[in-house]
Amino acid sequence: MSEWLSGWMLSLQGQPHWLGLAIFLAALTECLAIAGLLVPGTVLLFALAVLAGSGVLELWQTLLLAWLGGLCGDLLSYLLGRRQHQQIRNLPYLREHPQWLRAAEQYFQRYGVLSLLIGRFIGPLRPLLPMVAGMFDMPFLRFLLVSLLAAAGWSVAYLLPGWATGAALRLPLPEGFWPQLAGVAAGLGLLIALAVHGSLREQRQVTRLAAGLSLLLVLGLLLGWRQLGALDQGLFDLLQTARSARLDQWMVLLTAIGDRQVQTLAGLLLVLLLLLGRQRRAALFAATSLLSSALAVSLLKRLLERPRPAVLLESLGSFSLPSGHSAAAFALFLVLGVLAGRGQPGRWRVTWLLLAGMPALLVALSRVYLGVHWPTDILAGALLAGGLCAGSLWLVQRHSPLPALPARVWYGLLPVALLLAVYSLWGLPAALALYRY
Repeated sequence: MSEWLSGWMLSLQGQPHWLGLAIFLAALTECLAIAGLLVPGTVLLFALAVLAGSGVLELWQTLLLAWLGGLCGDLLSYLLGRRQHQQIRNLPYLREHPQWLRAAEQYFQRYGVLSLLIGRFIGPLRPLLPMVAGMFDMPFLRFLLVSLLAAAGWSVAYLLPGWATGAALRLPLPEGFWPQLAGVAAGLGLLIALAVHGSLREQRQVTRLAAGLSLLLVLGLLLGWRQLGALDQGLFDLLQTARSARLDQWMVLLTAIGDRQVQTLAGLLLVLLLLLGRQRRAALFAATSLLSSALAVSLLKRLLERPRPAVLLESLGSFSLPSGHSAAAFALFLVLGVLAGRGQPGRWRVTWLLLAGMPALLVALSRVYLGVHWPTDILAGALLAGGLCAGSLWLVQRHSPLPALPARVWYGLLPVALLLAVYSLWGLPAALALYRY
């Protein structure tokens, strides 16, 4: 069986159309009710993405096909639940494992729409939640809008690593690239492992530990960026291979989210909304995290004076370490992730932080893609924001934990998010002209 699968995978390498169809069907199966529990779709998608990244398909094509496949899997699962309702319990495998469906029902009833976003990244729940949404007669339009967003984030999280691996294997990478990558990955892995382990075990000192280790890694990058030239050049060249006219426009839109004007407005509105909701400690945490990140970036850029890989216009500035876009995006989204996880068990706090980090990571990667930052620039910005955010949280929670925010505060964030989206789109034509080579 394994030999047949290996031969089939190799045959796809020279046939982009069949490879694209395979990615679509694998994504559909991974998100399809019941089938997604039985087929090792995650492993298969990674292998197919590696083949696509080896020069067969462009990045935007790979992500688009996976997004469409995942969306179709969601819709089919929803329609199955909407049509069968309680008869779903008699289907094969679900009849033998009723705990699968019971867990998905409890999760959906507790979190509603949010369960479709968060559960998308939890393997056993992913193929069942759309079906459960249909069973509970969730309005189709609401389900479709949420699924469009969830499938997009899922396709990036699951396909991008594989595509990047395939692209890296075919590039003539600089000497020393892999040892440098291993060293940096080991530091990041240690940070993430300790933070997740401490959160799951409800250890109060985990916040202070995460802050200290993050800032220690930032110090290592600030002192050793000259010795990480092979890593920077290799990853920079890797992202440049993904350039395309279609993807450029999306990346410019992403990078606009991290612009100083947008982030300043977002921070002010967030703090104001928390103060109006009488959440003074939460407002203090948000203001301290955002302001300290912005000030630290400005100070470090002036001290280090690291040149950009390619200065497109004078307005971009001449120094790049650490990345202001990366720091601002991670500071804002991590603050939102922390606030969303208040009052919940450790596993949900970790999930919220991971979800919050995804849009920030996309903003950071857009800077390298557009050729205005080195990879260590955005990594330093992300770690700096994470360390200062964790430090601010520790200071605010020294005597008692932050309480969960009331629902009225979260409802107030929706118009704020829409306002920021409109504000970002308003400046999109100018941004496209700025980043066009």
